[in-house]
Amino acid sequence: MAMNVKPIPTVDNEINEIRLGTADIINHDILPVEDKLWGAVSDSANAPNEVLEEAKQLRHEVQEKVKKTGLWAPHLPRDYGGMGLSFLQHAYMNEVLAYSPGAASLFGVVAPNSGNQKILVQYGTDEQKEKFLKPLVDGTAQSAFSMTEPDNAGSDPRSIQTRAVLDGDEWVINGHKWFTSNGHAADFFIVMCRTEDPDGAGGSNEKMTQIIVPKKTPGVNIVRGVPVWGKASSHCEIIYDNVRVPKSNQLGRTGTGHAAAQDRLGAGRIYHCMNSVGSMWRAFDLMVERSMTREVHGGEKLQEKQFIQGFIADSYMDIQSSRLMTIHCAEKMETGADPRTDISAIKIFVPAAYHRVVDRAIQVWGAAGVSGDLPLANMYLGARTLRIADGPDEVHRILIAKNVLRRYHAGESWDFGN
Repeated sequence: MAMNVKPIPTVDNEINEIRLGTADIINHDILPVEDKLWGAVSDSANAPNEVLEEAKQLRHEVQEKVKKTGLWAPHLPRDYGGMGLSFLQHAYMNEVLAYSPGAASLFGVVAPNSGNQKILVQYGTDEQKEKFLKPLVDGTAQSAFSMTEPDNAGSDPRSIQTRAVLDGDEWVINGHKWFTSNGHAADFFIVMCRTEDPDGAGGSNEKMTQIIVPKKTPGVNIVRGVPVWGKASSHCEIIYDNVRVPKSNQLGRTGTGHAAAQDRLGAGRIYHCMNSVGSMWRAFDLMVERSMTREVHGGEKLQEKQFIQGFIADSYMDIQSSRLMTIHCAEKMETGADPRTDISAIKIFVPAAYHRVVDRAIQVWGAAGVSGDLPLANMYLGARTLRIADGPDEVHRILIAKNVLRRYHAGESWDFGN
């Protein structure tokens, strides 16, 4: 079933053109060959060479069309080969892009490279951009973001223990990280380090710096790819043992690491939520399509069952609520208003709604829903993971309550229109 995307009357023509152009490629160049594009990826070791080569060629053809239509790298400024989209334009594009799992990579958006590219654009020196950013944009290099640690709560960046100490003109890094995504393929890591004396002046957030570490640097020890949901992954566990890199490899001023991470994560949460909306959209279409065609109990269609009608109604409400909450948050980000409460709210609500929508779709499809023939099983696992990624739900609930109470203690009530 093709994605049904029409112009939105309340947004500008450029956003509509981006959404329509993206949907056109999704519908005509990706969905019809989805199985060939990605079918061999999960079993690449056993797939015949001709199957792998066909998939590679198909992906290249789609990427070339994307570039010709001007839809390549929506997250990057035009000076760096991207579309130069505003934050809101990119958010609207994401809901269309996420309809097909993996499609974003064919539009030049591949995490964690895309997030690292934005950090390098914002904080990198000219030398760093030439040495590390340019190959990332060209596709001749891979990267990873190394922040999470196995012995410390990922929800509290102040607990990070990986330390970098200056020795002359070099940073010496020691620490233990894991869930460093894309770790096997990466040519370099952006490592979050504590760079000041824990007992020194300044808050905990001002004591961290992000440092670029080439993979081949002595002392970088990749222990393993951490298995995720029972499958091998490239989310790597890494020990940094007296790793020495030039001081010039730090991103931004010393102590700006936390701010850089928040720049990345705040925007990332909105993009993740719009991606979730796009995935929910696909799950919804699959569920409704199945309900209209599946015969049960002597010829009666599933759509005639009130249980299934309830599934359709509940999923519609989950998707619309998620979409409108996320767009409202993106609009705040775009205008410079304070989005912190809204970011926490969508981070909690949208993955949970995504989980519910996909769960209903799986139930309607039955055994096929958990098979590899449909994208639903991987969506289900992804939705559950998002309830942990970008900060666990419980932490964001606390943040919402604190923000609300702070407003009331200041003598104001909450304004839900702003």
